[in-house]
Amino acid sequence: MARVYNWQLQREMSYWYPENRPKRQFAAIFDINKCIACQTCTLACKTTWTSGKGQEYMLWNNVETKPYGSYPLAWDLNLLGKLGAQQWNGGEYPGRTLFESAEAGERVLGWRPEEPDYAYPNHGEDDCAGQVDAGADVNIPHLSWFFYLARICNHCTFPACLSACPRGSIYKRPEDGIVLVDQSRCRGYQECVKACPYKKVFYNPMTGTSEKCIACFPKIEEGLQPQCFVNCIGKIRMAGWISRPDEARPDNPLDYLVHIRKVALPLFPQFGLEPNVYYIPPIHAPKPFLQQMFGPLAGQAIDAYRAAKDDLDLAGLLALFGSSERLMSRWKREGEMIAGLDDQGAELVRVPITEPVSIRPAYDELYQIARVNCP
Repeated sequence: MARVYNWQLQREMSYWYPENRPKRQFAAIFDINKCIACQTCTLACKTTWTSGKGQEYMLWNNVETKPYGSYPLAWDLNLLGKLGAQQWNGGEYPGRTLFESAEAGERVLGWRPEEPDYAYPNHGEDDCAGQVDAGADVNIPHLSWFFYLARICNHCTFPACLSACPRGSIYKRPEDGIVLVDQSRCRGYQECVKACPYKKVFYNPMTGTSEKCIACFPKIEEGLQPQCFVNCIGKIRMAGWISRPDEARPDNPLDYLVHIRKVALPLFPQFGLEPNVYYIPPIHAPKPFLQQMFGPLAGQAIDAYRAAKDDLDLAGLLALFGSSERLMSRWKREGEMIAGLDDQGAELVRVPITEPVSIRPAYDELYQIARVNCP
């Protein structure tokens, strides 16, 4: 095995191939606090990419309710149980990754879901931890909580699916780091399904090959954000490009949120895949739960997010989420306005950091009539 540097773990780790990062890496940030689980993103993906035979159960994008929801069933709990206790030493993870914990004869520590595990895409939806008795007051913080977790393929820097494929049919595009399956080479061994800890590779029984989220790369090539991003009603998503921490650019929206302000975090970084989808953690969930899910900086990220109202740069970037269908490679703030720019620095969109509010008088002097909300 080769030795590669995983900056999310702040250490070198073992991986099956030498480190070979793409020219630039596709990445995304999801603001969990805005998600309402309307599943518009799920349907946008479903109707675009997975409407064929054998794809009925495939949800390349799904939204599940934590702590009890999961698709497929127990995708995270099963693997966490296999990996065992995970401990962080400050920002460094000294424990073993999925590659370093693999059993003899295996390349990755994993498990393969059974068919019934895919039968409950809405398992645990809106089920909360704790209990709110009838008529009880809800005070924040409280022990009764849940949140929505939107998930796509993480297009990892060190993909488990790629390392486990005996056919070499899975590859990372050198131009943008998007992970794809070459179906002309795939023979349906399903080692990728077993290896992916996020269970975002699916087997098509009709074609005998594996399929997965492609990050809408035809749109990426045109400078457009993926389908699930532009259809998001809650405006929780932003796609773009991520740099390594030592190469972070303050004028890159994702670099600023991930590396500089550290308000967006990877999902289960201890697995060792260096995933490239980042989440702004929910501010109302218990920190120990979030630290297991997003790493030791979860509390710091929540504090930074809460303080955004006093930080025009951070508040402005959060206002850019969902404001344009085009990929924004740069950003700038001018007073109370925030602008998203393309690679050449051309302005794509400009939005106010604080939405203007207009309050109309209850009585219209011109028409001598009282305004009411009823039609």
